[in-house]
Amino acid sequence: MTAPALTDPSAGTRPPRPYQHYVYAYPHKTAYRPLEPAPRLADLWTGEGRQALSLYAHIPFCEVRCGFCNLFTRIGAPGDLTRRYLDALERQAVAVREALGDGEPVRFANAAFGGGTPTFLEAGELARLCDIAERHMGADLRAIPLSVEASPATATADRLAVLAERGTTRLSLGVQSFVEAEARAAVRPQRRADVEAALARVREAGIPVLNIDLIYGIDGQTAASWRLSLDAALAWRPEEIYLYPLYVRPLTGLGRRRAGAAPEAADREWDEQRLRRYREGRDHLLAHGYEQVSMRMFRRADAPPQGPDDYACQTDGMIGLGCGARSYTSTLHYSFDYAVGMSEVRSLIDAYTVTEDFSRAVHGRAVDGDEARRRHLLQSLLQAEGLPVADYRRRFGSGPYDDFPAELATLAGRGWLAEPDDRDSGRLRLTAEGLAHSDAIGPDFFSPAVRAAMAAYEAK
Repeated sequence: MTAPALTDPSAGTRPPRPYQHYVYAYPHKTAYRPLEPAPRLADLWTGEGRQALSLYAHIPFCEVRCGFCNLFTRIGAPGDLTRRYLDALERQAVAVREALGDGEPVRFANAAFGGGTPTFLEAGELARLCDIAERHMGADLRAIPLSVEASPATATADRLAVLAERGTTRLSLGVQSFVEAEARAAVRPQRRADVEAALARVREAGIPVLNIDLIYGIDGQTAASWRLSLDAALAWRPEEIYLYPLYVRPLTGLGRRRAGAAPEAADREWDEQRLRRYREGRDHLLAHGYEQVSMRMFRRADAPPQGPDDYACQTDGMIGLGCGARSYTSTLHYSFDYAVGMSEVRSLIDAYTVTEDFSRAVHGRAVDGDEARRRHLLQSLLQAEGLPVADYRRRFGSGPYDDFPAELATLAGRGWLAEPDDRDSGRLRLTAEGLAHSDAIGPDFFSPAVRAAMAAYEAK
């Protein structure tokens, strides 16, 4: 099964479908390929900036696999798998820190534990994960923003106490829906009472920033039930709320249920339904004192800052630990192999746990000047504050209108781009409707080479 096709921005005049790809990173991981020969990490990081790195640790375990999930994760961890996984992650951390060397000080500006569900680990294992980040990588977790993802079932008091004591500044809870029938429809069965109890524990733990994830577009969801979930989340006054559109991807639980192409009319109707729920959610949060940061992210206007964070995702490097984590240098993005299907995920995790040599990058994609321009533009333009044109010009010696005239003209023609008064020093922003169509705008800027690689990817 191949990756879903991308809309060609030059094809026809009909606006593209609004839900194509969530561009949280570029190039997409389905464009990665085995690196032959596999480069040494020490060579990759020679000459790279090390004063504002991001550290990410991937924990690929969940207590249940949600029907919409296409993340690199497995259900459960039989035997001593979590211990063996942390053993491998520690070996990887030692190898990566050695590759970074001591010629220039290494400083981490932020850290995150994601997955999967990091809080699937028991309290003692979470403490060990923090030890690996601190002792082997040199990240001062109590001095930098640290974000951790959790599920209601695993947000237990003992785990939260460890995270709070080790400096966690943000806890993201994947609620998805407060309506039990919707949670079942998304193959995320949970009782609302259990969700509320988990939220209470997070607040009691004293972690400064609580984020609640909600999903719109679930089968059976109505304007009224969507408002119920929004109001239930608002009752906790979370510092952040993320609103995610439901996607149905190949090899996921919902994907198997919907095997076979749906009629185009049905897909278009679902698109319109999701757009209505998005606008309802956006307007409701804005009316309740939240500011829009991106299509998905809303932050309470009076929320306290998480702490110092001088990491710039457009330019600074990332160190990823774990079998599903990415790492970024200025010229190469790399990781391990990627899968969604359960048997393949289990095999890759097992292979990771027995790996002894982590000194080389084995899977990735080179990032040349053109791809760096696309990445910089995407990671700025898809934020509500937009792209400072002067920053882009300072980095690349050209402006976005020089590099992407056709794409930007198309966005402006659709009413999705608020053009700056000064194309040389202004700020390039999406309109409100442009933000609503972020998942269609992102693919417009994918390079032909990345499009081809994604189209050729065989899902597994």
